Amino acid sequence: MNKSLPVVALVGRPNVGKSTLFNWLTQSRDALVADYPGLTRDRHYGRCRRGAREFLVVDTGGVADTVEAVDQAALRQVEQALEEADLILFLVDAREGLTAADEDIAARLRRLDKPVVLVINKIDGEDPALAAAEFSVLGFAEPVMIAAAHGRGTAKLLARIEALLPPAPQSTTEADGDEAIRVAVIGRPNVGKSTLVNRLLGEERVVVADHPGTTRDAIEIPFERDGHRYVLIDTAGIRRRARVEEAVEKFSIIKAIQSMEQADVVVFLIDASEGVTDQDARLLGMVLEAGKALILGLNKWDGLSREQKQKVRDQLEARLQFVDFAEKLPLSALHGTGVGDLFDRVAPLYEQAQAEFGTSELTRILQDAVDSYPPPLAGGRRIKLKFAHQGGKKPPLIVIHGNQTEKVPASYRRYLNRAFREALGIKGTPLRLEFRSSANPFAGRRNKLTPRQLRKRQRLLRHAKKKGR
Repeated sequence: MNKSLPVVALVGRPNVGKSTLFNWLTQSRDALVADYPGLTRDRHYGRCRRGAREFLVVDTGGVADTVEAVDQAALRQVEQALEEADLILFLVDAREGLTAADEDIAARLRRLDKPVVLVINKIDGEDPALAAAEFSVLGFAEPVMIAAAHGRGTAKLLARIEALLPPAPQSTTEADGDEAIRVAVIGRPNVGKSTLVNRLLGEERVVVADHPGTTRDAIEIPFERDGHRYVLIDTAGIRRRARVEEAVEKFSIIKAIQSMEQADVVVFLIDASEGVTDQDARLLGMVLEAGKALILGLNKWDGLSREQKQKVRDQLEARLQFVDFAEKLPLSALHGTGVGDLFDRVAPLYEQAQAEFGTSELTRILQDAVDSYPPPLAGGRRIKLKFAHQGGKKPPLIVIHGNQTEKVPASYRRYLNRAFREALGIKGTPLRLEFRSSANPFAGRRNKLTPRQLRKRQRLLRHAKKKGR
């Protein structure tokens, strides 16, 4: 089932523990920051994989704890940042108690008409019953008591979140049973996403349907090309063809992430005239984390000079080394240059992402790589890598078994990744390696000493005792 990840947003005054809870949910401090002009504060985005359901977490900036500031900032920060949230976690501080800012935020959250869970943080050393009674005036039933810094109560909170999340929507293209390749076009604002989508549809003119794919205005457009069925996912929304000239591209990082989650192949559009930006790198980091096959579309390429083109190539090499596997395609969405080549690459990337490899082939590639460049020593012992097999698809996952695999350094992991990629001819899709160590049957067991060994041990102890006097 192609699913759109639900969104859980954190809101509250400064220093109530939102970032601490965010880090616990995402298990990472490397959150995506959307510093798009017009936002009043940075927002942090991450993916929660704890529990049975995955979801996106949005950590909003703290709302100032003065009523005057709340009047100005809460509407922008809470209502705008949480507009697309499926569930809101409203954090308050048990140590500081109820404040006027908490009451004002609560009133505004109730007007959003969305499910809200009151989370009373920093409960360590406080009376939970008194805290619950104090914050009961906010009007939210059954608050969850946690100490985010120590993980106390977080399991109960996670269970509440999962119970309130909406069910994952089923793609409308799955009902006919004929699998289509799902392609998401994402990127920063005004890089030409809608122009590219409309160019593709205008050339092919085989649109089967036009219906919303999720509740968040991401549009799914099924169509056919050269006998292949595709579903194009556009976050900006597709206007009727008569109004294509009036289309205005709407930026939403959540829409981009959710469209990416639904896709088999991601076309990430970069404005070559502006070069690679920090926002491009951050969004591509999310694509890499999701393990999607990737095409980097370098839009507006035909308008660049030779020096500008070389500068863009240098930026790709320097700033996007972490997605060096991606297919790179210069194009012009406005004039159609390279657009035909784009979809010629989509189907092969999709096939590579779900390719199957035999254990004997993978083990042979592993042994050839080890023979050419053996693993380093770890604790005076050589790391041994014995065999490999496939552990998953989309993206391909190769599981490598051996001894001391947890000590394989990052540089050697990158070497093996390149070796497998080159030998298997994998391009355009991530390749993940997982290392597993063989269980030691003698771990935790003590050798039983023979009588002779016991006598020798006692002599050594007596000698050491005499020497210490």
